[in-house]
This record gives sequence, C-alpha cells and structure tokens, in this order.
Amino acid sequence: MSAALAALCFGNAQAQATGTVIHPGDQLSVQVYGDQTLTQTVTVLNDGTIAYPLIGQVPVAGKTPAQAAETLKSRLLKFVRHPVVTIAISQLAQPNVMVLGDVKNPGKYQLRSDAHLSDAIAAAGGLTDIDGDYPNARISDPSGHVTQVSLQQLLRNGNVQDDERLGEGDVVYVPGPVQFYVNVTGAVDHPGPIQVNQGDNLAVAIAKAGNSVNAQSDLNHVRLIRTGADGKEQTEEINLYQALQDNNQSVNVALRKGDTIYVPQARQKTNGNILSGLLYVLTRFIP
Repeated sequence: MSAALAALCFGNAQAQATGTVIHPGDQLSVQVYGDQTLTQTVTVLNDGTIAYPLIGQVPVAGKTPAQAAETLKSRLLKFVRHPVVTIAISQLAQPNVMVLGDVKNPGKYQLRSDAHLSDAIAAAGGLTDIDGDYPNARISDPSGHVTQVSLQQLLRNGNVQDDERLGEGDVVYVPGPVQFYVNVTGAVDHPGPIQVNQGDNLAVAIAKAGNSVNAQSDLNHVRLIRTGADGKEQTEEINLYQALQDNNQSVNVALRKGDTIYVPQARQKTNGNILSGLLYVLTRFIP
C-alpha cells in the first residue's frame, strides 16, 4: 500500500471515530423509555429509512444516532406523550463490494458500512505498479449508475472529498495502463517493435530493447522520429545520457503510439562513463 493510500485510510478512520453516522444495512437498537412495545431492533433499508410502528418510514441514513433519535422523537409526539428516545448502532452493515482491474488482488470484499473507495482499494492490496498518472476509477452501483473518480487526485494529491462512499453491490473498476508499440532500431540488443505502457518514456523503450555493452549504444545522440498532427515526420535528436545524469525528465519524453527511436552505435570503443550510463538505464528503467 502506498504512503498516500495509508494516510488517506488513517484519515478516514479518524473521521469515523469522531462522528459515526448511520448507513443502509446498519442495525439500530431503538429504545423508547416507558413503552416496551416501541423498543426494538431495526435494520436500515437500502433507501436509508427504517420501518417503525405507528409512524411508518423514517429517514435516518446520514444522521448520527442522536440526530436520528430526535427525528424519531418528533414523529412519535403525535402518539406518545413526552417520548424519551435513544438510538445506538448495534451492528454495522458489511456491504459486499467487487474490486476489479489493475489492483493486486481483484475479488469481492466485505467492508464496513462507512467504507470508501480508498478502503476497497486497500482491501484489494492496493494498485499495481503504475508509471505516470493514476487512472480514473469507475464505481458502478446496483442500479447501473456509474461514477468516475480521479485516483490521481485522491491517492497522489490527497483530495479526500473525491473518496466516494461505497454500498452493497457496488463494483469498483481500476483500468490498467493503455499499451501500445513503438519501434526501436539501431544499436540495441533486440531491435523491432517494443510494447510500452502509456506514460512510459524514451529510456524505458531503450531499456526494454536492451542496451548491453555488446550493443555499443550511443545514448548521447538518440533520435526520436514522430509523426506530427499535420501528418509530417519530425525528427528530434536527444542527449539521453546527459538527461538521465541531470534527471531532466523534460528531455526524457513520454512516448506516443507509432514513435520510432533510433539509437546510433558509438563511434569509438565504449569507455567507463558510457558503460555506467548504460547500466544506469538498465537498472533504473526496466520494469
């Protein structure tokens, strides 16, 4: 689990401890002092109400037990003189939520009634390793309504207002990265089409194509050939070795479908500096 996700779940736990509210599926112990016929245990229905004698359906979801007791008391005034009402959550609901897609352990999980999206992802072991921005998760409820949530905002930027609450039968889907091919040619071990993920950069493609000592790759003069919006080919020469040394990600550009990367062969025998650059790429960028 990432540090951001752990912190977010800890924040949720603090919120739950300081202000528990009632959710569909919770069991409530309702006591009306002086009238045993009105003292009973009820279950909150999917629409957020309870069915109660004399007064029928009473909305309680989203309220604290004290607020729900006041609502019940006000409605009982028509039938009971000076009712004294208390409500306690005797058992939290445990909704079953399906978590699918790019998580470590997809499956069905039983969560707390006050569970949120981050809780479901944590239950599934967290996200798999992702290069680039996190995707948008999709939450589908039993009625077919779909909500999109930016995991980039939620998990990386910590925007807890995006942490959607989940209910019984919800399905959470985390899309995996979009994959496509680029063509790597020249002084690499395995020239040809290389599969990369959306967000992967130039160094990743070269590392996957292989740039061992035998390849004699010249990373100082890598050429990126890309078709522009006007349909014309554009060629850019990139000093990838220097960019990696300086951690200059603006030069180590993100790849696009159809890119061609040409790695020339070094003109002279590989020296220690070039070799260290090759090993740097291999150890840092191969997944």
